[in-house]
Amino acid sequence: MSLFVAQRNGRTATAGELAPLAFAGYAHFTAMQVRGGRIRGLDLHLERLSTASKELFGRAMPDDRVLSCVRAALEAGPADVSLTATMYSSAAEVTAKGRDAEPDVLIRTGPPASGPEGPLRLTAVEHERALPAVKHVGEVSKTYFLRKAAEQGFDDAAFTDRRGRLSEATIWNLAFWDGTAVVWPDAAMLNGITMGIVRRRLDGLGVPQRVQEITLDDLPALAGAAVMNSWTPGVPVHGIGSAPLPEAPAFIALLHRAYQAEPLTSP
Repeated sequence: MSLFVAQRNGRTATAGELAPLAFAGYAHFTAMQVRGGRIRGLDLHLERLSTASKELFGRAMPDDRVLSCVRAALEAGPADVSLTATMYSSAAEVTAKGRDAEPDVLIRTGPPASGPEGPLRLTAVEHERALPAVKHVGEVSKTYFLRKAAEQGFDDAAFTDRRGRLSEATIWNLAFWDGTAVVWPDAAMLNGITMGIVRRRLDGLGVPQRVQEITLDDLPALAGAAVMNSWTPGVPVHGIGSAPLPEAPAFIALLHRAYQAEPLTSP
């Protein structure tokens, strides 16, 4: 039994099947942490894959087939893994052909992850992702801006759009705290699965939330900040650009509490 599994449409992927993907970039994916063979927010992952497939390919693989492929990959490895499901088309890229063909799915597993402890300091970079609502592959900007941030002594990078609004970070969603409510940025971005889990569970806990435009000039008035992704529901952020942000341990604990309230489900 191996941590590292790579399956195409529910079967072990061959080198011949994988080789074309090394030169491909028209695909989308979702990433998740599996614990005890179970997954949080499974419905949100399926919705993401279906919606993005319809956007990129014109149709989606049925949910039951996706789940069958996820189960096959999990049966081949341990109970705790990181899992990525990538949807792609075998049709040639940079062509109008191949629209309305059901995509294939590549399932890949690896060691479980939990993310950094933080706190993090983020540089601010003006950048807007293409098709921001789709978690697509081949985004060189994420790694590029992360490495540039490290060269400048930061831990990572947050993005601002052309209007100066904070949107997201390289591989993270941003969340802010005003002392009473969780504040989500209002800008074009990828709505992360962990973000979706936290938002619906905060609703269940009766915690106030709102969406508003946030610029770097707004940061001094806020009481805390965090980043989240499939690794973790909350890593504290103590500064973005030149603006410091206060420690907010109660806010970070709230994000984790909300996430833990989401039940793990079997695929």
